Amino acid sequence: MRLLARVLVCALAGVGTALAFAPHHLWPLLPFMVAALTLATRGVRPRRGFWLGAVYGAGFMLVLLPWLQVIGWYAWLALGLLEALFYGIAGIAAAVTTRHRWWPVGVALSWVLLETGRTFVPFGGFPWGRLAFMTEDTPASHWLAWVGTGGTTFLLALVGTAVAWAVTEVRRHPGRAALVPVLAVLVAGAPSEVGLPAAGAAPVTGESTVLVAAVQGNVPGRGLEAFAERRAVLDNHVQATLRLAHEVREGRAPRPDMVIWPENSSDIDPYQDLSAHAEIADAAQAVGVPLLMGAVVGDRREKGWFNRAIVWRASGEMGPTYDKRHAVPFGEYIPLRSLFAPLVPALRQIPSDMVSGGRVGVLEVGRHNVGVLMCFEVAYDNLVDAAVRSGAGFLVVPTNNATYTGTGQIAQQYAMSRLRAIETGRAVVVASTNGISGIIAPDGHVIAQAPVERQRVLEARVPVRTGITPGVRIGPWVERVLSLISLIWLTAALWVGYRRRLRSDSAPALEGTSSR
Repeated sequence: MRLLARVLVCALAGVGTALAFAPHHLWPLLPFMVAALTLATRGVRPRRGFWLGAVYGAGFMLVLLPWLQVIGWYAWLALGLLEALFYGIAGIAAAVTTRHRWWPVGVALSWVLLETGRTFVPFGGFPWGRLAFMTEDTPASHWLAWVGTGGTTFLLALVGTAVAWAVTEVRRHPGRAALVPVLAVLVAGAPSEVGLPAAGAAPVTGESTVLVAAVQGNVPGRGLEAFAERRAVLDNHVQATLRLAHEVREGRAPRPDMVIWPENSSDIDPYQDLSAHAEIADAAQAVGVPLLMGAVVGDRREKGWFNRAIVWRASGEMGPTYDKRHAVPFGEYIPLRSLFAPLVPALRQIPSDMVSGGRVGVLEVGRHNVGVLMCFEVAYDNLVDAAVRSGAGFLVVPTNNATYTGTGQIAQQYAMSRLRAIETGRAVVVASTNGISGIIAPDGHVIAQAPVERQRVLEARVPVRTGITPGVRIGPWVERVLSLISLIWLTAALWVGYRRRLRSDSAPALEGTSSR
């Protein structure tokens, strides 16, 4: 019965953690869910701690990622259960480090370690659901600009483990038990409480502004059939841009400095299809400013293809390009294709693999250097940091979320875009095929946002910055150092526990012998 109770607590804690994220965003639940996992696994054997942590992870991931059922229930179940295993690390940490004085710190560190693992393994990693990614519209979000994603996750987990410590100490030390969680909460929200705005973490040098127009052209359908009418998708974005050009000529709209189209706004290769090339060139010429758009380039049937961002100059000529660097496994390429493709019929829709680009996503659009994060790439710290370090004055996220219309995936990715604005001190322009499109200020607040499944053109003036926040400058090192400390601490605790069990197992045998 005790084991069953622990399993139930871990599963419910995982579900509660998922509810702390968008689209539900019940963020006050988070510290109590981390505390529940910690208490449920505290002091058990390491192996049991691992499986209890995995139960928590299953509850968390399966409730966070139901949008994967658009692809198939098997995709949702397989990825959810695979990612769940990483949370066994938190279960082991609570099992073995809670015997030590500073165990709340040790358990909180394990969250950084498990998230670092999830970011890279397997197949390039899947960082969806990092604790730092639920902090939009909370005081803790400001920490992203100072210590990055890993540091923010540590502070959030520390609040939860402090609550767990308070529960264990409330009878012996009621005063301390009340004080420690309060102090942890104050630390987590410290930047905003003491007046350190997130945007202020980026030193502003030579700031200018740019008037950006983000086009949400809309698509004809939903789910996997959203792009069945490829010509209609391209035509929608062309028509919206031509309408903007008309309003500019009539004096009813200001002329933007650049226009941003989404990822896959042309699922027709403009290098090969002359009519698609002519349509896009005409749109750029009509509005009279550079146009940055996403297109599928190459042979999708037999050879590799590129998910490419292309700059079209105001003259209608093609300019610089960026090829997406981080392909989506089982979405844009099939790992171990010969093994998985025969087993999963839906994978036949991806007959050839996307070829990853090798250059950092910074493009010169007019007079400005623009950081480009293609859709899924906004989840990866290294790609975001590389764009900012390479001189991006602001960031754009061309994205195609049409497959997941009506699911929580759209809100979750949009929340990441808002948090990247805070972390980098850069404005972020999200251009989606059918939502959510938005223009986000460097402090994370939304300047303009388009309704889902509607054709809209958003215009807003955003700052162009050159300063680099501490979150970008030292954030990756904060995560590496915390992960290394956690790994050493966890290994040492496991070794000490192993030696202790060896001594206890050998003690009865020694007591049963006698000397002659």
